[in-house]
Amino acid sequence: MPNPAAQFEDVLRAAERIAPYVHRTPAATSATFNRETGAEVFFKCENLQKVGAFKARGALNAVLSLRDDVARRGVVTHSSGNHGAALAYAASIRGIPCTVVVPEDAPAVKVDAVRGYGATIVFCKQMERESASARVLAATRGTLIHPFDNAAVIAGQGTAALELIEDAGDLDLVVTPIGGGGLLSGTSITVRHELPDARIVGAEPREVDDSYRSLTTGTRQPRVANPNTIADGLLTALGELTFATLRWAGAEIVLVDEDDIVAAALFHLHRMKLVVEPSGATGLAAVRKLGREVTGKRVGVIISGGNTDLHWLP
Repeated sequence: MPNPAAQFEDVLRAAERIAPYVHRTPAATSATFNRETGAEVFFKCENLQKVGAFKARGALNAVLSLRDDVARRGVVTHSSGNHGAALAYAASIRGIPCTVVVPEDAPAVKVDAVRGYGATIVFCKQMERESASARVLAATRGTLIHPFDNAAVIAGQGTAALELIEDAGDLDLVVTPIGGGGLLSGTSITVRHELPDARIVGAEPREVDDSYRSLTTGTRQPRVANPNTIADGLLTALGELTFATLRWAGAEIVLVDEDDIVAAALFHLHRMKLVVEPSGATGLAAVRKLGREVTGKRVGVIISGGNTDLHWLP
C-alpha cells in the first residue's frame, strides 16, 4: 500500500504558516448549475487567490519552511506560469532570489506575472524544463521547489480543501483539476482525514490523459508529448509523490473534452461572473460528465486559477 506524501497534521501546520499571506477565498454557488446537475455544488474560488491561483499556498509553505542558510541561496523551479508566479511571490516575502524556467510557449499573461513578482526568467523548450532547471540549479546552488512533487508544496495545497470543508460542510464528492497532481494530492490528504467516505476525483483533459492511464494501470505513465489542449496548466505528468498519494487515497480521474472545457469556462464567466482559466474550469466540466452520479449529492469543486488572456473564447 503506497503512502501519502504528507500527513494531515502537515496540512494544519501549513494553514497556520501561510495564513498571513493568502486570501481565504470564497466558496461560490450557482442556483443554475445546481438545477442543471440536481446537486448542491460549492466552487472554491482559487482564481481569486494571491497570484490568481491555488499555487500560492504550496509555494509559500515550501519557501517559508526553508532554513535561513538554505533560503539565502535562493529558489528555482520550472513552471508554465502559475507556480512560477507563486514561487516568485513567496520568495519576495522571504526576500530571497528566485529563478523560474518557463516553456517558450507559455501564455504571456502568466510570464508577465512571474516577471512582475521579481523572478529571473529562463526560457526553454516545453520538453526540456527539467534539464534547463538542472543547469540553473548548478549555477545558482539554489533549492529546487518542484511545482507538485514536493511534500511541503502538497501540504500547502491541501489547505484549500480544508477551507472548503470548513465553509461548505460535509461533502459527498470533491473534484479538482489535475496536471502533476499537487492540488489533488493535497486535497486527498485533507478529504481522507475530514471526510473519509467522500469520493475524490481529478478532472483531466482527454488530450493529456496520463493521470487516467497511471491510476487505471497502477503504473506511472509518462507525460503526453505535444498535447493539443487549451488547458495549458495541466500538461505535466504525475510525479512519484503525487502518484503514490493518489493511489493511497483511492482517487479517480474523469476525462473531459476540449469543448467541455470551453463550455465550463464560459459558464463560469457568463453565469457566475468569474474569470476562470481553462485548466481551472475542468472541475465543472467533470461534474457535468459525471451526470446522474452527482444527483442529490453535495459536491465541492476547487477552481484552480484564473490567469488567462481569454484566447480560448469562441
